[in-house]
Amino acid sequence: MVRKKMMAANWKMYKNVAETREFFREFLPLVAGHERDEIVVCPPYVDVPAAVESVKASQVAIGAQDVHWKDEGAFTGEISPRMLADVGCTHVIVGHSERRQYFGETDDSVNLKLKAALGHGLTPIVCVGEVLEEREAGLTEDVLRRQCARAFHAISAKKAAKLVIAYEPVWAIGTGKTATPEMASEAHVLIRGEAAKVFGEDFAQQLRILYGGSVKPENAKALMAEPEIDGALVGGASLAVKSFVAIVKY
Repeated sequence: MVRKKMMAANWKMYKNVAETREFFREFLPLVAGHERDEIVVCPPYVDVPAAVESVKASQVAIGAQDVHWKDEGAFTGEISPRMLADVGCTHVIVGHSERRQYFGETDDSVNLKLKAALGHGLTPIVCVGEVLEEREAGLTEDVLRRQCARAFHAISAKKAAKLVIAYEPVWAIGTGKTATPEMASEAHVLIRGEAAKVFGEDFAQQLRILYGGSVKPENAKALMAEPEIDGALVGGASLAVKSFVAIVKY
C-alpha cells in the first residue's frame, strides 16, 4: 500500500499578511510541479484569505490551526468549520499539543472538532502524542490508545475517510529533541493498530500518519525513509522558505 505523503506546515502564531504573501511568492516557484507529496500550509486565521489567494494556481493547500465544533453561536473568539470552508481552507489541525497544554483541549473536544471538520468536508490532521513524564514512566502506549479511542469515538469509517493523524511526541516539539525514526515508527504502528480496531484493517492501511516534533531538513530524509511515516507536520522549520522546501524535497 503506497500512501501519498503529506508535508504540512504549522505556522503557529507567526507571520502577518504581508509576510504570508512574501512567503508564497518565494515558495511556490520552488515547489512547482512537485506531485510526489501533498503540501499543506496552516497559517494563523487572519492570514488565511491572503494564503488562499496566493496559492490559487498551485497544488498547495491551505489549512487552519484549530476549529470550533459548532457551525455558529455565542462562542466569542472562535471560528467554525463552516467559516473555514467558506474562506477556502481544505484542511484543519485538531488537538495540537499546544491547544491541549495551554487552552484546555481534551480528548472529548478533539472528538467533537473531528466530527465537525469531517462534516464540512475538511481534511482533519488530528494530533496525538505523549509528554515527557508519560514517556519516561513507560505510558506512551496507554496515552496513544486513550487519545485515539476517544478521538475516533462514534465516527464511521465512511465518515472518517479524509482523516489524517499526526504523531507528535510533545517532548520533541520545539526542544530540538527528535524521536528516533524507530521510536516514531513504533508509535505509528500502534496508532495504525488502534485505527484498525475502530475503522477496520483496510482503512488503517490507507490512513496517513504524519510525524511532528522538531522535523528539520537534517532529519527529514531519515524520518521519511520509514515505511510507517507518511509525512510530517512541521513547526518552526516551516517558517523559512528554504528550510521548508528542503523538507518537502527530502
